[in-house]
This record gives sequence, structure tokens and C-alpha cells, in this order.
Amino acid sequence: MSLISVNDLTFSYDTNHVNIFENTSFNIDTDWKLGFIGRNGRGKTTFLNLLMGKFKYSGTITSSVFFDYFPFEVDTSGITIDVIRNIIAPFEVWEKDMEEYLAKNTPEFIEKYGEILDKYMQHDGYIINELIEKEIRKLNVEVDVLNRPFSTLSNGERTKLLLSALFLKKNNFLLIDEPINHLDIEGRKVVADYLSSKKGFILVSHDRQFLDAVVDHIISINRSNIEIQKGNFASWQDNKSKQDSFELSQNEKLKREISRLETVSEQTSGWSHSIEKTKYGSGLLDKGYIGHKAAKMMKRAKVIEKRQERLIDEKQQLLKNIEQADTLKIHPIKFVKSILIDVQNLSLNYYDKILFNDLSFSVNQGDRIALRGKNGCGKSSIIKLLIGDKISYKGKFIIGSNLKISHVPQDTSFLKGSLKDFAQCEGIDESLFKAILRKLDFTRNSFEKDMSEYSEGQKKKVIIAKSLSQASHLYIWDEPLNFIDIISRMQIEELILKFQPTMIFVEHDSMFNENIATKTVCL
Repeated sequence: MSLISVNDLTFSYDTNHVNIFENTSFNIDTDWKLGFIGRNGRGKTTFLNLLMGKFKYSGTITSSVFFDYFPFEVDTSGITIDVIRNIIAPFEVWEKDMEEYLAKNTPEFIEKYGEILDKYMQHDGYIINELIEKEIRKLNVEVDVLNRPFSTLSNGERTKLLLSALFLKKNNFLLIDEPINHLDIEGRKVVADYLSSKKGFILVSHDRQFLDAVVDHIISINRSNIEIQKGNFASWQDNKSKQDSFELSQNEKLKREISRLETVSEQTSGWSHSIEKTKYGSGLLDKGYIGHKAAKMMKRAKVIEKRQERLIDEKQQLLKNIEQADTLKIHPIKFVKSILIDVQNLSLNYYDKILFNDLSFSVNQGDRIALRGKNGCGKSSIIKLLIGDKISYKGKFIIGSNLKISHVPQDTSFLKGSLKDFAQCEGIDESLFKAILRKLDFTRNSFEKDMSEYSEGQKKKVIIAKSLSQASHLYIWDEPLNFIDIISRMQIEELILKFQPTMIFVEHDSMFNENIATKTVCL
């Protein structure tokens, strides 16, 4: 066990005058399994990059471990076993050098051979293949995958293999940034079970169920600070809810007390001035007594004023980390018929591969249909068919005449340019569009940026805000929550449950599926 110490960390990008981190200090135990949460754009990935030494900052970050970041670029041209081995350590280079030094067989080269051999053995070079096979079995990956070209592997297989490689490295602390976006529900469970058996990492994820299964500490970037708590996301959320409720209650109590003191202070001050004036009236008056009485009343007013100032200071310390999660709206239109889409005995092929056969379902007014199945089973192909892409199919497929569909795609890489131009191009109301983004925690400063500069979560929010701005009969969302922060996910859930639009969606967040879906179509 050792510590990662962050002291007085301050950082901002050259293009942004506002500090993302300011005089931030905390310690992390390298045995912890930390879940890293916070709104999109708050600086989670930035902090991981600071740990990796990618940016200059003021303050200090000290650690006795090395940091490895996931996901990372990898040369996909080789055989998988070679790719994985060389991520763990430069075994191929070491083996080549040792062979060369042995062949030269001089005292100098024998000494060099011994130095490299020590490194090779410290990194389990002679048994590394067996260790890799053992590790990937924990992730339900077949061993024969190791003999395939890495370029032929699916995103899910790559994710699992690269994670296993990082955990086989020596003396490293992993920075795992949203590893499950390309995994289906079953794949997420496998990775959750795997990570729960490990230690020594920071995990950025917005999947509540996934976090609860994996982590033992939560590090949260709040509106005004960074906090670390022991426990999983559920315990953090419970504590946060209690803290927010206490602060809101205390805030109301202090507001009432400050208001009461303002009234008393005004009355006391007024009484003091009135008593003071009587010293200058006619008649036999004890002016000394009256002056003493006025001074006493004025002193009381000063005491009340100081108490009021203290309460105002106390009040200003509250509500700094209350997250503003304003209610969202959507504009569903009721279709003229009760059935919007009818699918009977649908079959889809992808080149020579049969995706599915004889699929039948209907979309009725008010349905919220979750398409479920493993990656590659045809969920996105169904969505492409529904939104009008040219997909070859067999079977019966009827879609209502003049049906208005709002689509949220998986891919956001096409986003560039200004929000204003995007709104005009999509034919949506710019003011409404930006108001929705504000409710999804976009800063006004973000409105001035080119969309290509946005984080992946911010890009996804742009697509969702576009959809929420469109009056439609049917909303078709393909993995809408990828990269979306937890608070925004809960906002979107509340929106759907309140307005009950007709929907078809693909989403691997189990909690979202359980809360939202009224029907499930399994492929």
C-alpha cells in the first residue's frame, strides 16, 4: 500500500481562463478501487491526463506507482498474443537482445545478457503466455483468440484483452476511462466481476449498477470541490442526498432567522434614535438616563447585526455542491393510429452472416421498447431499417404513413461548427435547443466553442437535446447514454417517465432499461 498525493493542484487550459482545478488537495490509497464521477465537462479525463503527466500544472502530484491509461492506442497489425505480450513489457525486444548477447559470448555481453534476463524474469517472461491465458479466461474470452490477427477482434474482445494486459503489468495503477461503452449487458457484467477482483485503479463510469458492483471508494468532482468517500455509488448517492437535504433545510432556517434579525435590528435601531431624540424635548427629563438607554439599545442593535453577519457567512457555505438538475421537456405527438410500426417474420443478413430470423413485434402508441441482445446481433440494423436506410431484409415491415421519427445515433463524430448552425441545419428552435443544453449542465462558455472541441459526453448531449427539441410520433435512440454523466441520465429517465413518449431504444445501462422499458424485444 502507498499513497498518491495531490497537493494544491491548479490547472486550466490555455483556451479557458477559468481554472478546472484550483488549490485542490487529497490523497488516494493505491489499493483502493475508486469510482470517478461528475458531470460531463467537469474535468474527469483532464485529471487522469494530469496524472499521466500530459499537461503542465501548478502544485504537486507524487506517487510511487506508474500510471497506465485505458483506452490507449495499439498497433493492430500483429497476432493478438504478440500485441498483448508487448503491452505488458517489451518481451520481443528483450528476447532478441538476449539471443544476440549470448551469440557474441563475451564478458561484456554476458553481463548485459544477465541484466536483461533479470528484467525478463521480474516480468514473468518465461510464463507470460500462461498468465495471459489464465487472465483472459476470467473475462470469458476464448484462448484461440490469441492466435488471431488483433485487427479482426470485436470492440468487446479488444476491451477485455487490453484490460487483462494492463493488469498483468508490474507496479502500475490503472486509470480506466469509460471501458464499457462498447459492451453489451452481459459483457458489462463479466468486466464488472473481473474488476471487482482487482485493486489499484480509478474507474470513470456513468453506469450506476456497474459502479456499485466494482468500486469501494467514490471520488466525485462537485461544483466547488473534489471529495472522496468510502463505499460504492449507491452509498455515495445516499450520503449526497442526505447532505443536500440537510443543507437545503438549514438554508431555509437561516433565511428565516436572518429575515427576523433584520426586522429586530431595524426596530431596535429605530427605538434607539427615538429615545435619543427625547433628550432634546421640553420638560424635566433625566437626560443621562435617556442617553444611557439609547446607547444600550444601539449596542443591542450592533450585537444583532454581528449575529446576522455570522448567519449570512454560514449560509454562504451551504448549497455550493447542490447539483442543478432542472426538469426537461419533450414534445411527443399522438399518432392517428394505435399501431405505429408492425414487423412480421423479419430476417436480416449481413453479408453471409444471418443476424436473426422470423422476428415479429409491433410498436403501439405509448410503448417504450428496449432492443436487447449481444453485440453484433442486429440491433443497430433494425434501427437503420426503421429510420429509412436501405437495408436488405425478408419478411413484412409496415411503418405508419407520415410517421415523424426523431433519431439519436450512436456516432457523434460528425459534429463540428457552431450550435447555431447545427440548430438551423436540423430545423429546430435555437433558443429551445440551448435551453435544454443549459438544463443538461452546459455552461454559457460552451455555447461559443466549436462542437468538435466538446467532450464525448457533451457531444451526446447535443444529439439528445436536438431530439428533445423535435415534436415527433416516435423517438428512436441508439445507445443514447454513452458518455452521459449519471445526473443527466437520471434527468432523462425522469423526463421519459413523466411525458411517456413512444420509443424504441438500444441501451446497455441495466438500470435505465429496468426503469424505462415497457416491452423488450430480444434478438
